[in-house]
Amino acid sequence: MAGRTYITLLLFPFDKPSMQAHTSPSPSAHLHEHRAGDARYKHYTVQRSQSVLAWSLLLTLGFAVVEVVTGFMSNSLALISDAGHMVTDAAALGLALLAQVIAKRPPSARHSFGFGRAEALAAFVNSLVLLLLVGWIGYEALSRFSRPEQVHGATVFIVAGIGLAVNLVLAWLLSRGDSNMNTRAALVNVLGDLLGSVAALVSGAVIYYTGWMQIDPLLSLFVALLILRSTVGVLRESYHFLMGGVPEQIDYIKVGADLEQVEGVCSVHDLHVWDMSPGEPALIGHVEITDLARWPDILHRIKAMLLEKHGIDHTTLQAEVAPQGKAPY
Repeated sequence: MAGRTYITLLLFPFDKPSMQAHTSPSPSAHLHEHRAGDARYKHYTVQRSQSVLAWSLLLTLGFAVVEVVTGFMSNSLALISDAGHMVTDAAALGLALLAQVIAKRPPSARHSFGFGRAEALAAFVNSLVLLLLVGWIGYEALSRFSRPEQVHGATVFIVAGIGLAVNLVLAWLLSRGDSNMNTRAALVNVLGDLLGSVAALVSGAVIYYTGWMQIDPLLSLFVALLILRSTVGVLRESYHFLMGGVPEQIDYIKVGADLEQVEGVCSVHDLHVWDMSPGEPALIGHVEITDLARWPDILHRIKAMLLEKHGIDHTTLQAEVAPQGKAPY
């Protein structure tokens, strides 16, 4: 009986509920811990404020309703385009806000990397929706060149002026928020809409004073091209991140060369560098050395070099014995 009691205590030292409540908040919590010598990256966001996105969303939704109604009442493609862009902005800001809420969640047993990629996913979806909107604006603008439609210039001018003021406020709010891929995507949307408001303002003034209806689709097409240029950049960046690409600021070949220059390292293979979340690069790889007893010292020098030269803090390296006759660099 005594032996059995001893074995039970050895296997389940924290079996009492009172002790477990204070030491283990979740079954997988200790697996995500970062201890001395580990990376400082936490797998989740803890400081980003959501108030900027929330206020921006409320302003955008409120004015989008006004612009949609007046756009169809005045029959202005420039104003309808701007109204559609405002609706897209609202969706983009809503996704951005949701993504930031999700990104703040800590890692779990099902998502060991956390939810930092939610922001890049939202930026990618926003960009795709914006491309569809650009396509619709371009199609409508080209069709109106051959079949000009009557536009109420005064209404367009007044509403576009209010829209310009709203978008200036939105751009100011977003530029003061935290800089990340998701908020940049939302800011691109707002800046594009600001250009749309300017175009609609000019369109309304020209139509009111001259009656030249072709200015409406012409300016709409110009704004669509400007929006397209900005959207492609955000789309490329978010796609590269979601596909686990090497961060833009890191030279993959140089990282490998620097690793092989560390004293005691023979060669490096199966090397991968990617972003855990935007701006947080990580590295994994296999390192061949001649003496495994020297690995702790070599690993310490590798980590110091990667952080100093390449800004890589999160590293996971596996040491292997180099083949006979292969000398370190």
